[in-house]
Amino acid sequence: MDYKADSITVLKNLQAVRVRPGMFIGDTAIRGLHHIVQEAIDNSLDEVLAGFCNTIKVTLHKDGSITIEDNGRGIPIDLHPEEKKPALELIMTTLHAGGKFDHKTYKVSGGLHGVGISVTNALSKWLEVRIKRNNNIYHQKYEKGVKVSELTIIGNAEGTGTSITFLPDNEIFEDINFDFDILNKKLKELAYLNAGLKIEIINEKNDVKKEYFFDGGIISFVKDLNKNKNILSEPIYLNKENDIDIEIAMQYNDSYQSNIFSFCNNINTVEGGTHEEGWRAALTRSINDYIKKNDLGDVKLTGDDVREGLVTIISVKVPNPQFEGQTKTKLGNSNVKGLVSSAVYEHLKTFFEENPAIAKSICNKSISAAMAREAARKARELTRRKGALDFGNLPGKLADCQEKDPSKCELFIVEGDSAAGTGIAARDRKFQAILPIRGKILNVEKARVDKVFRNNELSSLITAIGTSIKEEFDLEKLRYGKIVILTDADSDGNHISTLLLTFFYRFMPELIKNGHLYLAQPPLYRVIKNRKSNFIRDEKELDLLLEKIGRDNTTILRFKGLGEMDDDELRDTVMSTENRTLKQITIEDALVADEMFRTLMGEEVELRREFISSYAKEVKNLDI
Repeated sequence: MDYKADSITVLKNLQAVRVRPGMFIGDTAIRGLHHIVQEAIDNSLDEVLAGFCNTIKVTLHKDGSITIEDNGRGIPIDLHPEEKKPALELIMTTLHAGGKFDHKTYKVSGGLHGVGISVTNALSKWLEVRIKRNNNIYHQKYEKGVKVSELTIIGNAEGTGTSITFLPDNEIFEDINFDFDILNKKLKELAYLNAGLKIEIINEKNDVKKEYFFDGGIISFVKDLNKNKNILSEPIYLNKENDIDIEIAMQYNDSYQSNIFSFCNNINTVEGGTHEEGWRAALTRSINDYIKKNDLGDVKLTGDDVREGLVTIISVKVPNPQFEGQTKTKLGNSNVKGLVSSAVYEHLKTFFEENPAIAKSICNKSISAAMAREAARKARELTRRKGALDFGNLPGKLADCQEKDPSKCELFIVEGDSAAGTGIAARDRKFQAILPIRGKILNVEKARVDKVFRNNELSSLITAIGTSIKEEFDLEKLRYGKIVILTDADSDGNHISTLLLTFFYRFMPELIKNGHLYLAQPPLYRVIKNRKSNFIRDEKELDLLLEKIGRDNTTILRFKGLGEMDDDELRDTVMSTENRTLKQITIEDALVADEMFRTLMGEEVELRREFISSYAKEVKNLDI
């Protein structure tokens, strides 16, 4: 076939977005669906950051559409001098058209990481815009990114603002039903980050309305994260405006975990970055300096020591943010680190001098953490000496694989020797390793690092993986490209999985962030008809199969555990790379993840009681 000029396809206007939506919003699943909502919210937030908006309202309608409304200045409707089109039309139909590129309209913007409201328009079945400006209400409608009505005045208006209503296109998205909980948590977070901003979210389907307004901003945020915990002081708060705007709130509690959440221009930088690095360096330096100056002990604290029990929100506003990392949510501006570090160090130095009792309490907690770290080091060294006679110092119960390239290796963590025996027989020994753990491991949400290394199961797991933990974590030493949690599909198995996930999230989060952690999906059912077996992983898949083959003369067996499966069944359904289903563990929202681990695994019984009460009706196949 000839390759000529007429072989080249030119996608005009927003066609490219519809043809390759994943390039613009990541995927067309639940994450991509909510991304197009975020683009509309970002426009409103830009007006908030510029000081022209103090109210945002989000409404989920019964027909599946959604409205984002604000009281900002309203998108301009006058003709663009060069394009000879209304500015609104340009913004809605042209990629990278907006007021965020020359810093005259917006000094900082939360939308710089996205691709704009035009992508939302392109991926909507229909979209309507209403603008309040010049005492008028202006209206325009689009379908699949194409204008279907001219910009017209439809009424009189008081005040100014923008209202965007759209219905996601079911030809693009796998599911067009918005998740109220996802949007609600995100909007609450934004209300915290923007003191004085009122945010409403309404779900017309079940008549639910939430309203958020936090005059205290991130101070309220930190207090909320520390609710039901024993705190050591009121929040330490820093707010400094210079080349960049720096706002930080931090508060210690008596727990052993640290919770640090950083943001840039309202974007949750889940992978951290230079603003977080500057804060970390200044915190460690200031506490070490205070201990030395006041003769509180002969100890050199590490970052882990001074962050134990600390909840921190870091929020910076940067004119030209540069994002990098696995998910493009790591701040890379080199100048930000020094600016944040200097501001934090000076602020903490003054605060400690003015509040010696609080400073001493924080230092004592940090010193106690350092002592636990030293005990952990001794326990770790003892473990290494005990294992000196083992091949490669690896755990004795580890059935290792033959492959030496870590990227091709898989480690299955299984519960009990019985399941391990079946797993060893079912695996491909060339690249699949099996590590059994006994019973329910230590709940690390309630334990210090020294207890982790004194726990035989966790110590073996750390040794097998090879990376170590916390500040000693080194991804280059990872021995397996895939680490797979394989437990029974009953309540005990789910509990063990949760304990393991808690451990990885608190002590090896980089494994999750870099895509190395997975949950195996063993079958729940074996369906037998006409001597033919089908292995089914969930209720939905079971219903679909029964609709296809019918229920008559059909036997349905529910597996209670991996021990009920023989080698071939386990190999075909769980171990085989051709047939298995592995669920990759990701951290979509660090705040939501942290809250969930704190609720399920923390000290606060009341949080668990509320969670069980809220979701009890949704439980299926409850084991009692």
